Amino acid sequence: MQILTIRELKSRLLDGQAVESMLHVQVGNVAPKTTKDGKPYFEVHFIDHCEKIILRAWSDAPVYTLCVSLEGGHCVELNGEFNHHPAFGLDAKRWHFRALNVTERATLMAGPKEVRERQDADFQFIAETVQSLVDPRLRILCETFLVEHGARFRRTAAARKNHHARRGGLVEHTSQMMRSACALAGVYQNLNRDLLIAGVLFHDTGKLWENHVAEDAFHIEHCERGELLGHINMGIEIVNSLWKQLKADDDFQSWKALTPSSESVRLHLLHLIASHHGEMSFGSPVVPKTPEAFALHYIDNLDAKMEMVSNGYATAQQVATNIYDKSWPLSYLIEPLKPFPPDADPSSGWMASGEA
Repeated sequence: MQILTIRELKSRLLDGQAVESMLHVQVGNVAPKTTKDGKPYFEVHFIDHCEKIILRAWSDAPVYTLCVSLEGGHCVELNGEFNHHPAFGLDAKRWHFRALNVTERATLMAGPKEVRERQDADFQFIAETVQSLVDPRLRILCETFLVEHGARFRRTAAARKNHHARRGGLVEHTSQMMRSACALAGVYQNLNRDLLIAGVLFHDTGKLWENHVAEDAFHIEHCERGELLGHINMGIEIVNSLWKQLKADDDFQSWKALTPSSESVRLHLLHLIASHHGEMSFGSPVVPKTPEAFALHYIDNLDAKMEMVSNGYATAQQVATNIYDKSWPLSYLIEPLKPFPPDADPSSGWMASGEA
């Protein structure tokens, strides 16, 4: 039987039919619970490189006793008859599992080939874009971050749910935002391209702790530092810490003659991090007050929404012709309009026939 990813499994369930499938996944959490009638069961979270599912092991099922010794971090082969339950979402009947061997575990942790290649290309794009920065202070600051925190950055999730909520999701989110930032900087000439790109790189760097993923895991960990401070405050802390390192460099003395001043550059970059949520009610301590701050906020919001929409089309069931079921936090999605074929002959249209 072919080994599927969780996303591939969800796609096969869209027609409402049950599917016999095999998955290689990691256990994220095993929670003992009880029904309203007091019957015990386990709620088990399974994760792979891109998605997560929750299955329930009822006390009268053979798999229930196996779950007693199951722990977060275990890597298993999951087999069963999967279906879409109206109340629970993705569900499975007669599911069971076995532990993966060393080779299988290594293959699982490496992720699907297309995901590895995409994230490698995204990180390379980020590094190359950073090298294109003209302001030496911002360029070296960004390069230093990638050298010191690059490995952790490449594992981190951009969120815990809704968008890019997966291992490596922050690199995907950041690279796509950088592509948008480069495009917008060519359209709006009042934007400081170097500052905007640096803001894109650093805006979510606090999530390296808030949404940390360990080297041998897919599960997004909880971190006391992240919970107490939040990623915006930690992002500001990271920039200030790296900036102190720059001040100890010999080149920093020569930068005193540069315009704008180094202190202005630092403050404007910190403002981008502080204001990127757009509103104080959404967690930003200040609202955007510069062109780059407004641009960063909307670029961030746009990329998150596009990811949510893409996930909605990939996993939501159709409830009517061209209409997809609600995919939190979005409403119903409509089948997108296909682009006009670039090689089509416009003269063959209805206007050419004289109809109106």
